[in-house]
Amino acid sequence: MKTPYWFLHKSALALALLPMSGLYWLANKLIMRHRAKNPYISRRKIICVGNILAGGVGKTPIVRQIAEFLDAPVVMRGYKKSNKTNGVGDEALMLARYGLNVHTGDRKSNIVLLNKQKSNTPIVMDDGFQNLSINKDISVVVIDEALGFGNGFLLPAGPMREGRSGLMRADAIIIVRANKKNIKLPDLKLPANIPVFYAENTTLSPYDEDEKLVAFAGIGYPEKFFQQLKNVVYKKSYADHYQYTEQDIKDLLNLADKKNAKLVTTEKDWVRLPQNVRDEIKFARLDTKIDKMFFNWLEEKLNGNF
Repeated sequence: MKTPYWFLHKSALALALLPMSGLYWLANKLIMRHRAKNPYISRRKIICVGNILAGGVGKTPIVRQIAEFLDAPVVMRGYKKSNKTNGVGDEALMLARYGLNVHTGDRKSNIVLLNKQKSNTPIVMDDGFQNLSINKDISVVVIDEALGFGNGFLLPAGPMREGRSGLMRADAIIIVRANKKNIKLPDLKLPANIPVFYAENTTLSPYDEDEKLVAFAGIGYPEKFFQQLKNVVYKKSYADHYQYTEQDIKDLLNLADKKNAKLVTTEKDWVRLPQNVRDEIKFARLDTKIDKMFFNWLEEKLNGNF
């Protein structure tokens, strides 16, 4: 589904959905409490990279940076698998394109298998911060500086998977800086005792700045992508993890032709495109740089120095 408008605003509809958020809170509490009773403890250290929002915060590039730094395998669900992504999900395929060892499916089962290997390298777990059935040695929560916590409400009235108190389970927080200038940033009010680090995102267009673009994206918050491109004459958003059809591609190509423009999308969308159009449609690469102090902290934490 597309990210609902009310996730970012305390609208009348969001307020009307608050009773359902109360039910979600209760169900979530019971599930988390049940999962926490007998968590699986891994022989290899587990680094969980998660969030408390329902997607769209830029977590996958952070996972990539950490896994590359540690030369570590990644376990993830592999959400929205399809034959276009070789049955593993777009995020998993995108990480694998960078040479990472990615395991999709049930996280616990994959961690059990990885523990049978001789390696002592840590395992990076993509998402699962709310899944207490697996013991994490280090939990890192990613927050988008511009999105903050949306309207502050729990699902379905807002984008939050759990309340801000959940941040107290985190060992560190990485804030992805807002690239857009002259905007009012939300007050995050983060716990004072948890170290906070920053990451910078740069969207690298495959085209010259004077090239007219038709941009399309099926991600959590497509406006973030559109705002980073120049000379966009038309933009089209789809549901998160949208599976593009042949008709969708035909419509986009016709639109670009009418606008005398080039088609551009995100890398996560690009891996979901049919193979026969990937040479014709290019993606804008997201370059993420995490503060070096974070990796210093991570090494010290893994070594048990604090």
